Amino acid sequence: MISKQSKILVTGVKGQLGYDCVRELKERGYENVLGIDRDELDITDEVAVHRFISAYKPDVVMHNAAWTAVDKAEEMPDAVYVVNALGPKYIAEACKETEAVMFYISTDYVFDGKGEKPFEVDDPKRGLSVYGKTKAQGEEFVKNALDRYFIIRISWVFGINGKNFIKTMLSLADKGLKELNVVCDQIGSPTYTYDLSKLMCDMMLTDKFGTYHATNEGFTDWATFAEFIFKTASIEMKINHVTTAEYKKLVPNQADRPLNSRMSKKSLAEAGFNPLPSWQDATERYIHNELGK
Repeated sequence: MISKQSKILVTGVKGQLGYDCVRELKERGYENVLGIDRDELDITDEVAVHRFISAYKPDVVMHNAAWTAVDKAEEMPDAVYVVNALGPKYIAEACKETEAVMFYISTDYVFDGKGEKPFEVDDPKRGLSVYGKTKAQGEEFVKNALDRYFIIRISWVFGINGKNFIKTMLSLADKGLKELNVVCDQIGSPTYTYDLSKLMCDMMLTDKFGTYHATNEGFTDWATFAEFIFKTASIEMKINHVTTAEYKKLVPNQADRPLNSRMSKKSLAEAGFNPLPSWQDATERYIHNELGK
């Protein structure tokens, strides 16, 4: 039973979701929250992971750390596998020894992005990229090691701590650009880490373990998302809608990305969890409240 005295370990605290998880846990009054990053623990070091977790004895591990540089991953598949697959494996095995509940954050990239239907949680995982394939392998390691886990697939992530699409768009405007080419045929859902961290803290109090899709509600494409960002920030910007194929000609050597990143929230609803707010609402709150625009 999780209480305010329970020990909670959060990896990737310097990233967007790790930062918000620690912030939300502390706001809820949890007294023993330890946020760590690679400086405190190298998740690719099996011995170090077991030693750290067995010494701290957490009740919950929120594992947010990952290799997320999608294009760079294509150049270094072995290194990415160690971070995104073996790292979660080591943490899951350590959680089993200490009987801790584990959260593993996964991605829409585990799917091939074909068709137009939203992917269900148990649909085949046929990731197109090194990033997607290694995150899927990480999922399997967690499921094989544990019964008490939450695997949460998210997409198009933004938060206060770290890089994201919204910050990139606004920084380009700050540099004086008045016109941008943005992909229009990749469809998905943005995920605000502030909202997701609240859901994770709610999930932590239940035994409704399993795999979930948890993005903000509604679907959009990158170009439309960009237009909404600039409208919300009251910035004049012309967005040219280009296809993925056209964009790859402009910016070559990219990893393949799923065209269809729609993910069904059926499992979330069936478990009785509240859906996250709409992506439009989340974007407005983020830009106004977090970025002060």
